[in-house]
Amino acid sequence: MGGYYYTTKQGDMWDQIAYEVYGDEYQVKLLYEANFELLDIYIFDDGYQIWCPEIEDVEDEDIEAEIVPEWRDDEDFDDDIEDDEEESDEE
Repeated sequence: MGGYYYTTKQGDMWDQIAYEVYGDEYQVKLLYEANFELLDIYIFDDGYQIWCPEIEDVEDEDIEAEIVPEWRDDEDFDDDIEDDEEESDEE
């Protein structure tokens, strides 16, 4: 698994690092898991090395599975998307 080290600057925080590295502060969990020994630090000084693991590519089907609630089947979801596209084309 790939990744790289991010070198902290004075005042860096976990969520800010996640945003800078991944473009999404909600990916901070990856940083926590990869840098367990540093979890007691909230605001970093200069020079800490933070391991930033590479995010695995997610298939479109996996994303759709997260969006569609369990109580709604995929066919209904696909039909609604097609209906929305047709309505926007008519306008």
